[in-house]
Amino acid sequence: MLSGTGGVGKTQLAAHHARTAWQAGAVDLLVWVTATSRNAVLSAYAEAAVTVTDPDDPQRAGLDDPERAAVRFLAWAQSTDRRWLIVLDDVSDPAHLNGTDGRSDLWPPARPNGRTVVTTRRRDAALPGHLIDVGLFTKGEAVGYLRAKLAAQGRHDDPGQVQELARDLGHLPLALAQAVTYLLDLHLDCATYRKRLADRARTLPDLVPEDSGLPDAHRATVAATWSLSIEHADRLRPTGLARPMLHLVALLDPNGIPATVLTSPPALAYLTEHRTPDAGTDPDTSPRAVRADDAADALRCLHRLSLADHTPNTPHQEVRVHNLVQRATREALSPGARDMAARTCADALYEAWPEVERDTALAQALRANTAALTAHATDALWQPDTHPVLFHTGNSLGHTGLVTAARAHFQDLHTTARQNLGPDHPYTLATRADLARWRGAAGDVAGAATATAELLADRLRVLGPDHPDTLTARHNLASWRGVAGDADGAATAFAELLADRLRVLGPDHPDTLTTRANLAHWRGETGDAEGAATAFAELLGDSLRVLGPDHPDTLSTRHYLAHWREQADGASGGFPVTIE
Repeated sequence: MLSGTGGVGKTQLAAHHARTAWQAGAVDLLVWVTATSRNAVLSAYAEAAVTVTDPDDPQRAGLDDPERAAVRFLAWAQSTDRRWLIVLDDVSDPAHLNGTDGRSDLWPPARPNGRTVVTTRRRDAALPGHLIDVGLFTKGEAVGYLRAKLAAQGRHDDPGQVQELARDLGHLPLALAQAVTYLLDLHLDCATYRKRLADRARTLPDLVPEDSGLPDAHRATVAATWSLSIEHADRLRPTGLARPMLHLVALLDPNGIPATVLTSPPALAYLTEHRTPDAGTDPDTSPRAVRADDAADALRCLHRLSLADHTPNTPHQEVRVHNLVQRATREALSPGARDMAARTCADALYEAWPEVERDTALAQALRANTAALTAHATDALWQPDTHPVLFHTGNSLGHTGLVTAARAHFQDLHTTARQNLGPDHPYTLATRADLARWRGAAGDVAGAATATAELLADRLRVLGPDHPDTLTARHNLASWRGVAGDADGAATAFAELLADRLRVLGPDHPDTLTTRANLAHWRGETGDAEGAATAFAELLGDSLRVLGPDHPDTLSTRHYLAHWREQADGASGGFPVTIE
């Protein structure tokens, strides 16, 4: 039994095996069945029954009943000494062949002189026989295939472009065959075809031959080959969830999606709202909300139809999907539906992102999925507001130690924000704040201070002096001045800021407590170690009261209180200056 996603070449493998066996004289009867429905199987078996039945047999007249004819053919296969090979191609639903509800079992019998080859996109555990997973071409196989097809037409394209085209098409045999036929028909080189493939204004059907020109006896184009699988997956329990789940999967990283993203509350709400109509629910009753186990089962439906790989034992990369399956799914969505799915994915990523990143592999996977989502649906993440996951992924880079990458991320984010929102929008100003932050962390402290000063001027103009973002800009500017070597200026700026935060936020606000910590630190850096220790002692009492003994800020306050008590010369103790 050959199993795999649509387009990996299962039918071609089965055809090659059947042709080879027939030409070698290894079989006396070859029956090819396009097994997309029970009626199709019955019809093929009935035709075979006519072939193997004695014309003088008095029961031959009953062969006009396909069910009876099929039973007679299988009985013949069970008892005959002749060598036979039956190919059941593209079994879409094993139930079509099962003997249930009074129907006959249509699976061929197991006989020493008989062989059965089955091709299917299904991966159900109950499928009979030995299951062989037919995967994609390897990189070498894909490149070799393209080169051979081109060389047969006297073409020798740039080897690098051939390799990149194989990669762009995800080494999928069907896509490679149809792409090379298309570019040969239109006299394109691989580089030109790749440009068309990357052009989002073109859909997959625009980039393959018309139905009449499909190569290798293909029955469907790349874009159409998965439609039947999606329909069948949607009928599996839990009914109606496979299709909307694929909508979400199609917008994320094909190389691995954390299951926690697809079972998060935003994803469950989307599945509940977009469950495929007529999926077995009573129209007179409201269907119950989709649960996490339902979402996991929907992923298994996609897995069973080879539309995605769901491997629960692969941490943070439990779901994988071919990039062309994703593209075909996205192109089938209306712009509004795609944007709604994209916002859901963004919400789901943000929900799944831990506040403290202890698992670097999870953080990397979440960043990769955010990058994929941004590439597929950039505009959706800026309407109606800039989605916070865009900020989160950049700060995740910085916290992981990739400060240069974080700086580049926020540079790009700022450029996009100016284009979409204008220079004075709060979110545009927020991108400038983060850009300055990681600019300083990357080593350009003077540049960070200058950028923060310019940001402060704009926030004063746009937001006013008492806005929290304006106060944060003052805080950051004071910190960068201190880091740049102006401890006195930093202490003075924090003292002035503290007065305003006390007035605007009150004494117990976390930002006020943070300002007091920074003021105490820079007071110590000016040489007043005793004053710093006294300030930290006072702060510790308030932190214990407001935040509790186990809060990270309380623990930090205890640490630096001990430090400044030990410092008699005012040397820096490495206090981690807080940039908000």
